Parts: sequence; C-alpha cells; structure tokens
Amino acid sequence: MEYSPEIVKQFDHLKVKVFLAREAMGKEAASDVADKIIELLSKQSEVRMVFAAAPSQNELLEALVQNPAIDWSRVIAFHMDEYAGLAEDSPQSFGYFLTTHIFSKVPFKRTYVINGTNPSHEECRRYAELINEKPIDIVCLGIGENGHLAFNDPPVADFKDPETMKEVELDEACRQQQVNDGCFAAFDDVPKTALTLTIPALLSGHYLFCVVPGPTKATAVHQTLNGEISERCPASILRTHPNCILYVDSDSYGGGE
Repeated sequence: MEYSPEIVKQFDHLKVKVFLAREAMGKEAASDVADKIIELLSKQSEVRMVFAAAPSQNELLEALVQNPAIDWSRVIAFHMDEYAGLAEDSPQSFGYFLTTHIFSKVPFKRTYVINGTNPSHEECRRYAELINEKPIDIVCLGIGENGHLAFNDPPVADFKDPETMKEVELDEACRQQQVNDGCFAAFDDVPKTALTLTIPALLSGHYLFCVVPGPTKATAVHQTLNGEISERCPASILRTHPNCILYVDSDSYGGGE
C-alpha cells in the first residue's frame, strides 16, 4: 500500500499505526474511514458519523473529500464540541471549521451543527436528542495536548458520565492549545466554556479513527499508550474500545514505545 505505516502496534485493544510523514498518516486514515463507510453502506441504509474539528484533522478531511467512492448522500454528520457563545459563522467556530473543510464540500444526507449561541442547557438537550436517535457508526477524533477527547479535559472528564452532552469549563492547557493551533491570537481570546459530547457518547461509536500528528502531541500520545487508564489522561480510555485505530506520525509517536 502506498501509505502503509512504518510500525503497527497494539496497546490493549487499541491498534496504533505509525507513519514517518503526516501526509501519509492522514491519507491512510482517510482510506480506512472510507473503506468502513463503504462497507457499512453495503449492509445498511445510512451511516451516522461524528467529526472532530481541529488542524490535526486537515489531511484526513482533505483526503475524504477527494474520495469519489463514498456515497455521501447516505451519510449523516455531526461534530463533537463547540465553544459556548460563538456564532456558527465565526471563523473560530468548530461548526464553521467543518463546514469549510467538509460539510459544504460533499453532499451529505444531513449535517447537524452545534449552535453555541443557544442557551447551553437547551442546546445540550437538543443535540443529545439528535445524537441518540440512532447509534453512531463512526467517530473521527483527535487527542488534545492535555490528553482530552473533544472538550473532555482532565478536570471534567468522566468515563461513566451519565450525560450525552454537557457544558464544561476549559482548562488552561486546552485554551493554550487553541492559541498554539493558530485558532486564536491570544490566550484571553479563547472562550472559557464549551459544549462537548461526553466520553461515553464518543465511545458509543462502533468504529473510532483517531488522528494525532505533531510534536506538541507526543506527551499526550505517550500517556495515552503507556500510562494508566484514567481521567487524568482522558484519551487513555481509547485502549478499552474494541474498534479504535490511532494514527500518529513520527513526531507525535516520539514516546510511544
């Protein structure tokens, strides 16, 4: 295969594919996601997907958009988190990011965007009802510099969370990452609260594809793979999922041995 990984390892249930180059990592992840969409659509009428919105997902999303074999008209799309108080058309909005990178580029059956300007309790209830209508088939996600999944930072992550979606306060490491990623010019510009799917909601997806490139993620990847499974590194819970693949490049895998 053109983009075959340099290393394939297993950490508990979690399969890890390591690539020398970030582009190869993204394209291989996209190929695997596309294969799963096509496989599922051969057996069911539609596929329900949740997408992460972050620069780490750029290569994955670009390759998915360019794949002519996917019947997007049978795919329903969600995203997993959003800043509280940001309008949908704000350039920093995660809904705006996904609309720009994929939602507007392929003919989805439906796309459901989190509205960060709605009262948080109302929006959490509305979006949770949409998520819970039917099972989620595929989740495309990343890992934060502090090990978060979506906006489940260590202080608020709960592996047994009873909620599907909740409002959370963002920790400083998470807010600083948004500056590091170029999403905001300064730390004080980053909103303090956000709406997020909870960890049980994310792990309810039948198939998880986690794409994590770059040197700033090396510590989080190391803790995810080698530390205890704990809310102190929320991403460590991925090691318990029966169908999750982690895609990393040589920079992010630095401590993965």
